Amino acid sequence: MTDNALALTDDPRRELAEFLRTRRTRLRPQDVGLEPGPRRRVAGLRREELALLAGVSVDYYQRMEQGRDVRPSEQVLEALARALNFSAEESRHLRSLAAAARTPARSPRHHDPEEVPPTTLRLLRTMTSPALVVGRFLDVLAWSPLTGALLGEFTQLPRTERNLLSLLLHPEADQTCPERAATVAELIGMLRTQVAADPGHPRAIELVGELAVRSDEFAALWARHDVEEPTRGRMRVNHPLVGELNLDWDAYPMPGAPGPVLIVCTAAEGSPDAERLQLLAGLLGAR
Repeated sequence: MTDNALALTDDPRRELAEFLRTRRTRLRPQDVGLEPGPRRRVAGLRREELALLAGVSVDYYQRMEQGRDVRPSEQVLEALARALNFSAEESRHLRSLAAAARTPARSPRHHDPEEVPPTTLRLLRTMTSPALVVGRFLDVLAWSPLTGALLGEFTQLPRTERNLLSLLLHPEADQTCPERAATVAELIGMLRTQVAADPGHPRAIELVGELAVRSDEFAALWARHDVEEPTRGRMRVNHPLVGELNLDWDAYPMPGAPGPVLIVCTAAEGSPDAERLQLLAGLLGAR
């Protein structure tokens, strides 16, 4: 793994600095009521413009973007979030990064592997809808029988390779996921959120480093510092046996400590997608 890949996750102050910089350069002066003026040589807002909008000194904000030892208060974070027109997700991410940057460096702590309780495995075996348990960093930990039929050969991979992002960054994924690019961007935003909550987690460092080296698409999107916290959405899958499936998905937190979530996919009753799911279930039962 390269030093650059490690820097993506292992330096909270740098992560905070990069997040602020990417958001500042995306915001146009006219978006916040400022005159663009002539001869602008930088994209988005200047540092001094953002500092003025947030009510902090230019020197203080500059030190934040330089990744120096600055420990912003909640008031400063709220002011920056307002000035940058942050969404609720971005505001939470900003506070998470700032909290990590304020915390003194600690020796590496032990991380237990993510496990699926036997009761949840029993539940999955009884479910007639596609359902899977996904870990904090998008590793697929367990699935229902119908999900196995939906994902096909992916379920045969070694556990360390069963990752949703890794799957969709494969060159052939466009054939089975028509909205692959948008889904990849959303998943990377979800991964960003989880990494901010535990920046030193070895699985996070391993995964980000691996994908950054392997995929230019991942590296470019990771550098955008987008964050996502979706709890539901839609997905399209082209299945080789039953054709296109348009499914709704919902994520349910697992009981106990924060970590894996249960994702369940459904189709509207009586819809062609529901019929195709039933057909796929029938093919599975015929084996």
